[in-house]
Amino acid sequence: MDIGKRLQALRKARGLSQRELAYRAGLTNGTISLIEQNKTSPSVASLKSLLDAIPMSIAEFFANIEQEQQASYFYAADEFIEIAPQSDGATVSLRQLGQASQHALQLLDETYPPNADTGPEPLSHIGEEAGIVIQGEIEITVADQVKVLRVGEGYLFDSQLPHRFRNVSDSTCRIISACTPPTF
Repeated sequence: MDIGKRLQALRKARGLSQRELAYRAGLTNGTISLIEQNKTSPSVASLKSLLDAIPMSIAEFFANIEQEQQASYFYAADEFIEIAPQSDGATVSLRQLGQASQHALQLLDETYPPNADTGPEPLSHIGEEAGIVIQGEIEITVADQVKVLRVGEGYLFDSQLPHRFRNVSDSTCRIISACTPPTF
């Protein structure tokens, strides 16, 4: 998916200039320009801020990727929808199972390379989320609590609490997570 082109189309459809969208999202208009030209990929936190300013959920943003003609119940690994594409191997990859906008549950296969995180600003959105670490380890901050989780350990929290994920190890971390409703 061409994230830059999709963002630009949404911005124009809402009658927003790059400057106005940047102001609403707390980013620079130069950053908006680079994203729209696909010269940089937004972090998960930046994309969330941009979409909050439009307003639109990440699930809605990616909903038009795959218009299913008939119901699909099974998905091959290459049919997952990349909602946070890796551009340089150092960013977080969030691969979504199916069309979250058509369900009450969003299931993600998350990959955090060493030193990758969800961005400097904590995330906060409606819903609950849970996950289990299946490879490596991850530092998770939820409100005022910080914990490093390892393989087999998990989390469950109200997504309205400010939260952040950060790989502080030298190895890749993978998490299988769920969010309901699919507002992220």
